[in-house]
Amino acid sequence: MAKVKNRRDNHNIKRPKSSAGYGESGGTRELREKRAPKEPQKRSFDRSYDRPSRAKNDRPAFEKDENVIIGRNPVTEALKAGREVDKLLVTSREGSMIKILAMAKEQGIPVMYVEKAALDRISGGQAHQGVAAYVSPYSYSTVEDILARAAERDEDPFIIILDGIEDPHNLGAIMRSAECAGAHGIIIPKRHSATLTETVAKASAGAIEYMPVAKVTNIAQTIDELKDMGIWVAACDMGGMEYYRSDVSGKIAVVIGSEGFGISKLVKEKCDFVVSMPMVGKINSLNASNAAAIIIYEIRKQRDLKRI
Repeated sequence: MAKVKNRRDNHNIKRPKSSAGYGESGGTRELREKRAPKEPQKRSFDRSYDRPSRAKNDRPAFEKDENVIIGRNPVTEALKAGREVDKLLVTSREGSMIKILAMAKEQGIPVMYVEKAALDRISGGQAHQGVAAYVSPYSYSTVEDILARAAERDEDPFIIILDGIEDPHNLGAIMRSAECAGAHGIIIPKRHSATLTETVAKASAGAIEYMPVAKVTNIAQTIDELKDMGIWVAACDMGGMEYYRSDVSGKIAVVIGSEGFGISKLVKEKCDFVVSMPMVGKINSLNASNAAAIIIYEIRKQRDLKRI
């Protein structure tokens, strides 16, 4: 019976010679270098190889808004001093917060309940103790100040009332038109309204420095008070007489509503009459600041014609 050769004998395998079992011999090193993948070459225009890694601690933190007061004691003192506060943000109603909330209610300041994470972001990482107050960098006037301004000029009151204008760019643009046309002041509500901020100041192109703005708790109640003084109040809305056919030459206050919702039902009912703008195009509404500019200058035109 023939001998069966071992299978190893059927293969002609060439193996590199090893040294003593430590390290690599010359043949083993050559074989490894051939199999190893080549490193990509650096190109002169590719700067990604030289870009340092960014540590987590290097990420910029949120910066605190300059118009925000944080902390229970600072907010309490601001309220005591009568500082103009646009709104309060709080996370609880416990402890000393009860006193802060009572003061805010007494002064008619809107209060919003938010999560702690929201205050962490607003405060820029500083200790806020669950409360933050948005304060205005510009001072507000009163309705009495606006009426006194008209009396000083020996003119019939010319007032703009904004019902629900929340876009600061619209508020700034309306202030600009009102100042250029010689209006005596603007009235806005404390709630659901844009406030006097740097964005409004920029949109007003400097008119914020000259146009008094009064912030009131109740627009409907303020309209009643103006009517008691002999001031006619016109609502700029749909369903009324064309604005150029209406007599707006005397003591007048015109109400401009928001783009989305218009004038609220109660406020519209309080007005003496409604003026409208004809819409003959495909679009059935105007931007609030554009509508305000049109009616403001119609009042200016009728006043000038009346003096002739």
